[in-house]
Amino acid sequence: MNETFEVIPAVDVQDGEVVQLVQGERGTEKRYGDPVEAARRWIDAGARTLHLVDLDGAFEGERVNADAIDAVVDAVDVPTQLGGGIRTAEDALDLLERGVDRVILGTAAVENPEIVAEISDRRPDSVVVSLDAKDGEVVVEGWTEGAGISPVEAAERYEDLGAAAILFTNVDVEGRLEGVATDPVRDLVEATDVPVIASGGVATLEDVQNLQEAGAAAVVVGSALYEGAFTLEEAQAAVEE
Repeated sequence: MNETFEVIPAVDVQDGEVVQLVQGERGTEKRYGDPVEAARRWIDAGARTLHLVDLDGAFEGERVNADAIDAVVDAVDVPTQLGGGIRTAEDALDLLERGVDRVILGTAAVENPEIVAEISDRRPDSVVVSLDAKDGEVVVEGWTEGAGISPVEAAERYEDLGAAAILFTNVDVEGRLEGVATDPVRDLVEATDVPVIASGGVATLEDVQNLQEAGAAAVVVGSALYEGAFTLEEAQAAVEE
């Protein structure tokens, strides 16, 4: 079991506002206001890292909410990891220069695995590869296309290329608040030496504990925190017992 297991609040931004989507589908969003206010709230509650996503960027393939994201990065003093619309090494390196601590690459890494090595060579420990899986297959382009590779195969590939961590999202349970699937997480943890950050489906404190027990290094939590299923303080206490 990971002793330094971290609960990371998600700040997903669409149209300049914090939202949560169900299974990543547009039109399912619930809105939660200003990203900077949300970020500060989580930090006040004890967050040690923030997970930022430009949702419009993930769909459009370019960073749409740059101003809102920049405002969050400027306003907080904890490490941030940012995904959504980062398609080139230049984009990633620019973000790292501007204060983002880690970039999250999904579609770009699947389409061009060498981008992970390119960025990591210049900024070690700065690339998180996002592996989103649906029915046991990695999916890309906003979860709309299968990539023809399993999460374990992909994780092994990116570990060799210098990925600092794997962000694993189980799309089958994402955003439904119906609980997590731990077997895919355990499989990834056993297959790779890089930390696995779990995401998707967390609804209860038991879910958080189960992911810790599965060997994940951290969990990203969105809807459950915004909907008040539990507090960040409660989640952190649950994994420190």
